[in-house]
Amino acid sequence: MIRVMVVDDQALVRRGFALVLDNEPDIEVVAEAGNGVEAIEGAREHQPDVILMDIRMPEMDGLEATARLLQTEEITEAGNTACRVIILTTFDPDEYVFRALQAGASGFVLKDIPPEALVTAVRTVADGGAMLAPGITQRLISQFAQKLGTGRNLAERLERLTRRESEVLAAIADGKSNAEIAGALFIGAATVKTHVSSVLSKLGLRDRAQAVVFAYECGLATAGGRDVGF
Repeated sequence: MIRVMVVDDQALVRRGFALVLDNEPDIEVVAEAGNGVEAIEGAREHQPDVILMDIRMPEMDGLEATARLLQTEEITEAGNTACRVIILTTFDPDEYVFRALQAGASGFVLKDIPPEALVTAVRTVADGGAMLAPGITQRLISQFAQKLGTGRNLAERLERLTRRESEVLAAIADGKSNAEIAGALFIGAATVKTHVSSVLSKLGLRDRAQAVVFAYECGLATAGGRDVGF
């Protein structure tokens, strides 16, 4: 059973998402929250596997709450290192979404997402994957990643990868699925999974969403015309 918490300052929106997810046999909405402070408290108490997190909320926004849950002592206090965050937003992707991915979020979805797509997103993220809505383009990610520059630490981390692992990382940043990567590199699907796991482990990344961000930050991937989505 996938345990989910829905965080949004609009009660009607929260209830709508909760009703969609609770209708699935393998998903249980264990808590709802109206701001980031309540989200952290709810994570401690209910131990959700996945948190649907709005960005713009009073008291503490979703960006700060995500960072505290995934990058600070809050995650230790919650006792739940496997918790994953999906950002909810009504607006087109901007710098806040990119910063949320940097903070450790496993992706984002627009609030007008079809119900079946929301369910797929939750299952994908709970299974360790990433969910980036088609609206987030390589050009957008590159725009904000270029502001950060290519630091020495990033370059040194990239050097940990073998040539093949670097190719796999570049393919992930291009939005390719495991099956597409296997076809492009002429290797088996099982081998791709092994390479993806190795890339995440060597670079100290949580999932494919952070892999995309890292690829642009270090300059391995550059702006292009294809949308990124998993």
